Amino acid sequence: MNRIGIIDYGMGNLGSVTNACRFLNLPAEVVASPDRISDCDALILPGVGAFGDCMAHLRDHGFVEPVLAWIAEDRPFLGICLGLQVLFAGSEESPDAAGLGVFPGIVKRFRLPPEYKVPLIGWSRVREKAPACPLFNGIPDDSYYYFVHSYYADAASEEYAAGVTSYGVDYASAIWRGRLMAVQFHPEKSQKLGLNMLSNFAEGVS
Repeated sequence: MNRIGIIDYGMGNLGSVTNACRFLNLPAEVVASPDRISDCDALILPGVGAFGDCMAHLRDHGFVEPVLAWIAEDRPFLGICLGLQVLFAGSEESPDAAGLGVFPGIVKRFRLPPEYKVPLIGWSRVREKAPACPLFNGIPDDSYYYFVHSYYADAASEEYAAGVTSYGVDYASAIWRGRLMAVQFHPEKSQKLGLNMLSNFAEGVS
């Protein structure tokens, strides 16, 4: 079975992602050094915290160039939460911090009427804009997943937006391009359907 590397860059929800993979009997292991990436067949980039801190930690740990090379080679990659946001050029959260720049655009902060709580914490629907995305295999459209975030990828109309969530504004809650996939929500905390999604990612690794 192919190895899945969970990138440890000094911050992120490693425990919950690792535990979910272990529960699913997936061959996942924490990768704390970029020279271990070559031993992997797929990568997961988890993330919690601030955009600027995440990028600083990725740079300090030497992961930026290897991750960009991995994505450029169209190898299996899954970003989770902040791991989706750092794929963009930057974020309003950390204006002076450049993102990985895989996708253009700046991640925006929710600016919503008072009835919307920010951060968004809890269960929200994902509308499948690209049902053919491998992550959605066997999962009903408009399913609920668990979100925790104050910033969003304003890319709902882009062709790489595989899933869209509405929270005062429509935004890309899942993106897909080739073997690159990322989700704004936490599949590892989204019960059965989230675990199904992680299994779907693993099944696409070869």
